[in-house]
Amino acid sequence: MSHAAPPSVGRPRPLVLCVLDGFGEQTGADGNAGVLARMPRLAEIARSSPRTTLAASGADVGLHEGALGCSATGHLGLGAGRIPRTERVRIDEALALEKLATNEVLAHTFTIAKEILNSRLHLFCLVSTADVHASRAHLHEVIRMARFFEVQVVLHAFLDGRHASAEAAWELLAPVEETLRGTGVIGTLSGRHFAMDRSGRWDRTWTTYQAIVRGQANHATTAFDALQEGHAMGITEDWLPPVRIGEYEGMVGTFMADFASNVPSWKWFGEEVGLSLNVRADRMRQLSAMFVRHDLPAEVTEWLSDRGKAVHAFQEHCYRTLVEHDPAMGLPVAFPREVVSDSFGEVIASAGFTQLRCAESEKEPHVTWMFSGGHAAPFTGEERRIVPSPRDVERYAERPEMSAAKVAEEAAAAVTGGAFDFILVNFANVDALAHAQNVEAAGRGLAAVDAGIGVIADAVRAAGGALVITAAHGSGAQTAQPAENQEGLHGELARAPVPFYYVNEADAAVSLRSGGRLEDVAPTLLEILGLPQPAGMTGRSLRAPA
Repeated sequence: MSHAAPPSVGRPRPLVLCVLDGFGEQTGADGNAGVLARMPRLAEIARSSPRTTLAASGADVGLHEGALGCSATGHLGLGAGRIPRTERVRIDEALALEKLATNEVLAHTFTIAKEILNSRLHLFCLVSTADVHASRAHLHEVIRMARFFEVQVVLHAFLDGRHASAEAAWELLAPVEETLRGTGVIGTLSGRHFAMDRSGRWDRTWTTYQAIVRGQANHATTAFDALQEGHAMGITEDWLPPVRIGEYEGMVGTFMADFASNVPSWKWFGEEVGLSLNVRADRMRQLSAMFVRHDLPAEVTEWLSDRGKAVHAFQEHCYRTLVEHDPAMGLPVAFPREVVSDSFGEVIASAGFTQLRCAESEKEPHVTWMFSGGHAAPFTGEERRIVPSPRDVERYAERPEMSAAKVAEEAAAAVTGGAFDFILVNFANVDALAHAQNVEAAGRGLAAVDAGIGVIADAVRAAGGALVITAAHGSGAQTAQPAENQEGLHGELARAPVPFYYVNEADAAVSLRSGGRLEDVAPTLLEILGLPQPAGMTGRSLRAPA
């Protein structure tokens, strides 16, 4: 679809959208006043610029009613200009209509395990109360399906300790073990920081891979024993190193000759079937990439070997996913991604506008394909500048500033350089620190974000551009509350609205309406740029001219 650009008179250049990922609007009489007191640059913007709040959770962003907002869904909504029809919602609908078992990919998964390989089915799933990355309802139903198809299951459970309490796993795993009775077992446990790393710390992911595929990990007789031992050592569940449970010794496999090449070679191939049940792609990509040996750093590829021979966890088409982890992997996907047409990025590209996506690597997927409605490749005129997140610390709370200063520097340089009509910039700190339960770290993270806002705001003002500041969802980092209050506060703020600030000296008379949602951001940006809103966008501009 092509959109002709109107005359440029009055159009700010550049227009910058700054996403303070996880920055929720606190409730109560003072709102975010306590936070803004420690963020002088954002406080000045709040005093002097039009502002409103946006709904960023539950049905307002395409999730089930009451669901926590999250970065992935939030960025989809911000860029799509409509409430996205998420894979999670489609899976829930199929479950409610008792149609999950009729899904072609899922049914074929059980057929391969039962009739072709006569193997176990390995399930990979985060087990959490929050249901942000995976649903316990999906897990229980798939186990029941396995019982119907007479397929034995091995569950590799990833522990949350982040969206949920740091010691909540046993009460979640006990009913899972009951559902597994007679159908399967828990094979391994692994904290999410190992199994679900997304920042390129491949050594962490490798420890989970080794436990699952080769059975190389510490051993515990039961899942309860593993959790008890971890708690006794003061390890929160999200940081529990991979543990092999009971009699599990790794995946069944053998060395086979690969005759596909001119020079036949021996490789180790797994002879079982795997299914990832996580409904968020970003935090499963690294483990999935290892399973299928796709797009790995050279040193990681070298790790995946046995006696000098390449290890392939799964044979072709035997590793499957509920949702797409990476289109380039070519995996069988039960609920393929529904790519959004006429997202904000596509519309401005069609109009001949240039754009920049800037973030640190922790949030690379969010500012790229998520904001682009599922399109993986850059649009015409789109550039991406991704700053590496810190890798020399175990936890971001040890360096809460993360890479905010470098992100701000890159964004400000792009503003000053004048090459872009639109710039999307993401600050990851608040979301990354939301569960650290560390008041000092949260404060330092907020200060780093505030300094970054100041650098960008100064550059935008000097260039005569416009700045929009919002968030993809709320979280609990900025509460600076004692650790014992964090879990409840996180849930409250992750369902809370997010702020929306509009800084544009050439549009100072404008006011912003209330009752907005994240889907309203893209139409607002298009109106500021003087571009028509495509029919597919259901959001409405937040601008209410005086």
